[in-house]
Amino acid sequence: MKNQMNAFPATPARGSLFSKFRGGELSLPPMPSGKAVFLAWLGGVIAISIVAGLTSATAMPLVLGSFGATCVLVFGYPDVPFSQPRNIVFGHFLSTLIGLVFLTLFGAHWWAAGLAAGTAIAVMMLTRTVHPPAGSNPVIVFFSQPGWGFLLYPTLVGALIITVVAAIYNNATRPSNYPKYW
Repeated sequence: MKNQMNAFPATPARGSLFSKFRGGELSLPPMPSGKAVFLAWLGGVIAISIVAGLTSATAMPLVLGSFGATCVLVFGYPDVPFSQPRNIVFGHFLSTLIGLVFLTLFGAHWWAAGLAAGTAIAVMMLTRTVHPPAGSNPVIVFFSQPGWGFLLYPTLVGALIITVVAAIYNNATRPSNYPKYW
């Protein structure tokens, strides 16, 4: 049986922390095709236009700053786990909920914003709903200090609209299926 203590590397030598900033051995990722770039662009245009248009038509706030980054993932990289519907919807919902809870309990303090953002990251990881753009939702909550209705409009309804648009658009424009899982 292996000694478990050997499973961890030895403490790095002094000065090696800064040497890590040189980067690793990986090269840049390959350039996406022109078609992939165009389809990602068009998907983002359509999704944000629908959400913004519905906001204008209904006078209900449905636009959240982090939705632009959601579109980067869902239309540019629809096959990755961060782009799946459960990650989009629950990631946005949980992160906004956590932001609102921390704002309500502790007030608009810098340290409470940090605790809310860190807690949102941990909760998304524990629930397997990590959606990186949603990590900014607690920060948005602390800057805008909205009421509890913010959880429904724009967070939940906007995330659902983007997810529905992504499912229709990605299945209409790509040979593979979207989503990969629910």
